Amino acid sequence: MFGIRTSGAFLMTTVLLSAPAFAQQPTPAGHVKIATGHSFIIRQNTTIAAKPGDAVFAIDTLRTEADGTLGVTMMDDTRISLGPASEVRLERYVFAPAEGGLGMVLIFVCGVAAYVSGRMAMLSPDSIRFETPAAIVGVRGTTVAIRVGS
Repeated sequence: MFGIRTSGAFLMTTVLLSAPAFAQQPTPAGHVKIATGHSFIIRQNTTIAAKPGDAVFAIDTLRTEADGTLGVTMMDDTRISLGPASEVRLERYVFAPAEGGLGMVLIFVCGVAAYVSGRMAMLSPDSIRFETPAAIVGVRGTTVAIRVGS
């Protein structure tokens, strides 16, 4: 009898302690729509070969090699496309309009990329910012093509 109570208590404690870990899983900021050649998601110093359907998080870096292209659709329908030999870091992404949380910061490191604004640009145009090695650009809802030398 004592063994069953102890086992039950251990099981209940394990479930209760692990529940917050499951509840705190980050929400994807978007998903890969297209990936060709050598294209990658870099997450917490781990390089993952990108494939359609892969989740993209606000802490990720998107990278392509000379033969790669990558297209990502964010949760607000913003689209980001990378050409060959390109890198973009998602420094910040928050899309929670009901709570007033809107913001995106993209750091264009090198290569060629295109951006097509989504709902965030319509709701809060001042909440979007691009950074390059030479400039910081605010976006007011549009399509932007960027080329950054390596």
